[in-house]
Amino acid sequence: MPGFLSNLTSGPSIPMVICAADGSTKMLHPGLPLTWGLLIFGSMALFSAWMLASPSRSSSSWHVGERSQTGLTDLPLLGALTRWTIGNPVFLTLLKLVTVAFFLLVIYAGLAGTPLAERNLATVLTWNLWWAGLIFSILLLGSAWCAVCPWDAIAQWMVRRRLWRRARPGTGLDLRVPRYLNNVWPALALFIGLTWLELGLGITTDPYATALVALLMVVLAAVSLALFRKKAFCHHFCPVGRTIGFYSQLAPVALRAVDGDVCSQCETLDCYHGNTEVDPCPTSLVMGTLTQNSYCTSCGNCVRACPHDNIAWRPRSPAIEAIEGARPRRDEAWFMLGLLALTALHGITMMPFWDEWMLQLARRIGDNAQLTASFTIGMVLTLAAVGLFYAAMVALTRRLSKTRLDYRRCFNMLAFTALPLAFSYHLAHNLNHLIRETAGIADVIANPLGLGTLPLSMEEKHQRYVDALLSPAVLHALQSGLMIAGFMIAVQTIRARGALLLREGNGGNLALSPMLLFALAMTGFHAWMLMQPMMMRM
Repeated sequence: MPGFLSNLTSGPSIPMVICAADGSTKMLHPGLPLTWGLLIFGSMALFSAWMLASPSRSSSSWHVGERSQTGLTDLPLLGALTRWTIGNPVFLTLLKLVTVAFFLLVIYAGLAGTPLAERNLATVLTWNLWWAGLIFSILLLGSAWCAVCPWDAIAQWMVRRRLWRRARPGTGLDLRVPRYLNNVWPALALFIGLTWLELGLGITTDPYATALVALLMVVLAAVSLALFRKKAFCHHFCPVGRTIGFYSQLAPVALRAVDGDVCSQCETLDCYHGNTEVDPCPTSLVMGTLTQNSYCTSCGNCVRACPHDNIAWRPRSPAIEAIEGARPRRDEAWFMLGLLALTALHGITMMPFWDEWMLQLARRIGDNAQLTASFTIGMVLTLAAVGLFYAAMVALTRRLSKTRLDYRRCFNMLAFTALPLAFSYHLAHNLNHLIRETAGIADVIANPLGLGTLPLSMEEKHQRYVDALLSPAVLHALQSGLMIAGFMIAVQTIRARGALLLREGNGGNLALSPMLLFALAMTGFHAWMLMQPMMMRM
């Protein structure tokens, strides 16, 4: 056993220093050792063989926890705390005040503090701690962040002028969202745009730009709240909220009705309409028929408004919506594919060879020193490659299965395969940032503006690596486990959703092999990237 553990944790463990394309020196953190990579690939092979060998089952035959009437509120101690936190508007308001205070500090530090990204609270807190940690909060708490989001809180206090009670009539124009915006295409466009700003223009290393983007999000939230009914920004426009919403479909907890029979007999639907004290559901959900987490913001309005006390946090299998609950539309399918492509892009841009590719492309097209056009071309090619690969595998699966379902329905139905692949890699990738780039957060909090500071020396960067929150062995084990779990859920999704294709056609399990190839290729590529040395942001 000691020899096995030694082999499992062996591999390059000393960070390297390279010169980046912009002339700065960057530290390369070592990736997964080969043995961990082989463990991932071996697990992928086993799950693939299981999928091809065992008979597919339709989603109706899967019973993985959504129907249980057990809620977190039924547990001793934890139950009372859970019910109090989600049902107490004063407590939620206090949490919002905390997040708003940090948000305002980020704005002030970005506008008035040092331009050194690694010394300024705006960039360190936003990109190293909040964005990396936010993805992990989904794994534990679903869409709970949306309940205390400072963008929405500030917008609501400005427009509706209420801390928690139901807004007075006439505080906004209350317009219907136009049909061309009544989808998640705006959120996907903003997500692509923010990724371009983050990776193309490098706002992650620019405190001033980080503060401006944060202010822009508040303006968008406030304007949409003033123009449209309910919370159109949260439902259709917010790239962070929609990312949280789609990823939370894989969360192990969800706000759901405790007893479906109570909801079926309810005549008031206060969870949807609200009451005299509580606002209606901001995204127009009815708890009695809710099967997807994607648009729930965990605001707690339904919990406080329900006259039957029939809504609570409930544990469930993370695979339940992937297997049977979710029925994505075209725009939702493309959002999930966009998540997969953009998470892959984040990984690629932190590989040492990416800078070399961009420099070579810039020389060919005569790009400027910032490599803006070169990055844009690389980004478009990455998005197109993932989308075309998926589209081709869906077409081949449909052909092999000889299903009578049209291509559009197959495309939408099978898109959920992309979600666990994106989420697992996003978690594994962000774990690097969260563990290895937050070691010096105490110094930044002590001097949030970074006044009188100098750039981090290589010695300081190396010390932060040494002082990482987890040992390399634990980090590698967590990353490998996340990748294996994501692939396993993807395989379950292909089997369950593919069963409908096979039922409508006359193909066997081998007809699903193109979708399995898609999952294998994306997970294999993600695992390969995790095994490479990664260039840290700061």
